[in-house]
Amino acid sequence: MNFSEHIKNYQWDDVRLSIYAKSASDVERALAKSRLDLEDFKALISPAAAPFLEQMAQKSQQLTQQRFGKTQQFYIPLYLSNMCSNICTYCGFSMHNKIRRTTLDMQQVEQECKAIKKMGFEHILLVTGESERTVGMDYFKRVLPVIKKYFSHISIEVQPLDQEQYEELREYGVDAVLVYQETYHPLTYAQHHLKGKKSNFNYRLDTHDRLGKAGIHKMGLGCLIGLEEWRTDCFYVAAHLNYLEKKYWQSRYTLSFPRLRPCAGGMEIKSEMDDKQLVQLICAYRLFNPEVELSLSTRESESFRDNVLPLGITTLSAGSSTQPGGYAEQSVKALEQFEISDTRSPLQMAKLVKNQGYEVVWKDWDHSLTGQ
Repeated sequence: MNFSEHIKNYQWDDVRLSIYAKSASDVERALAKSRLDLEDFKALISPAAAPFLEQMAQKSQQLTQQRFGKTQQFYIPLYLSNMCSNICTYCGFSMHNKIRRTTLDMQQVEQECKAIKKMGFEHILLVTGESERTVGMDYFKRVLPVIKKYFSHISIEVQPLDQEQYEELREYGVDAVLVYQETYHPLTYAQHHLKGKKSNFNYRLDTHDRLGKAGIHKMGLGCLIGLEEWRTDCFYVAAHLNYLEKKYWQSRYTLSFPRLRPCAGGMEIKSEMDDKQLVQLICAYRLFNPEVELSLSTRESESFRDNVLPLGITTLSAGSSTQPGGYAEQSVKALEQFEISDTRSPLQMAKLVKNQGYEVVWKDWDHSLTGQ
């Protein structure tokens, strides 16, 4: 049974009502437990938990340091292409946006890798639009050997693929795959994904099952906060994580919580989440799962990232560009996928992290660790 079948155990409206029905006593009970279940998670993301935020933050910080120490792993995204065959209402790369399109060739990729390597990074996240014709398996198999020469850990955020394709990419050096469901509400999903392969809700939903069966070392998941009622959507992320960890226990997991940011063809946000609520969500995820990695990108502001860093975050991006290329001096400027908020350089971020008493981890993984 894949998650597309397992998700039928949860009815959206029932979950939403259950979250909003949680009381202060439910929150206190969750905070007193050492091992939380999904009902406890509901309590921690509910409005009833707002007065307990300080207590949640203290416990979250304690659990994070207990498991990960005082460290922050740094990574950087490299956007390879803004070509896309999907129409998505919220994305700057969407096919219906009349923007300049570009895909990096091998020479440009090499230039970008050299520029990024000079910044000190060992962990790189490769990002493309979802266009199998332009940036499909043939492109990945050409570009990965180039990138592997420079970096010890490669993550990808591309279109969902079949299990056999993930198995092949693993042989080409892919260590982690990030796929976000965007929203777990099928009707809302359909409203925002109007054309292209991404409109297949269940195929995307079962991507992590294919990753698990392919033996991918690490999987990333999350929802795009703002498309639907955020508490309910984020519960489904927790339920998805819970399911995956039990079924594919050999893999590691990382969660992200991107809030909608301005982009070309921008849309109205359905469910606003303020900074305090995002802190609540981060702490709730940490209390629910002390082992999961929590990643915070440059979508968020400088001040927010500085303040929330000790409360559960384990992975930070720095010096990011969300357009194809963007790091080498000769990069051709194209439209960004979304606007970033934290524009500080990697060195500035590293100094900030060290000033807060944390160690910057530039490299924590290598194939040799598992004998590959």
